[in-house]
Amino acid sequence: MTIEEAQKIVDEWIKTTGVRYFNELTNTAMLMEEVGEVARIMARKYGEQSFKPSDKEVDLADEMADVLFVLICLANQTGIDLTAALQKNLDKKTKRDANRHKENEKLK
Repeated sequence: MTIEEAQKIVDEWIKTTGVRYFNELTNTAMLMEEVGEVARIMARKYGEQSFKPSDKEVDLADEMADVLFVLICLANQTGIDLTAALQKNLDKKTKRDANRHKENEKLK
């Protein structure tokens, strides 16, 4: 699915199953919670922390999807076209970083 389609699907889901959007502040707090859950898994799976027995069944893909869902909710609520925003952001990065990473000794 495209980003545009995802925004429409999430909007329809919110209006039919979710009843209505939580307000923007609530969704921002929820986004931070979901990002924290991704960070927790990353710290345990790829970092030095170990999983607790209660953490063994975590699903990184599902947690990333939770982040994406709430981010899409916020975009829909604030009138942001994520396709256009991502393209503009990539254009900015391409111009700004055209040689920056290629010349970074730390990346060689």
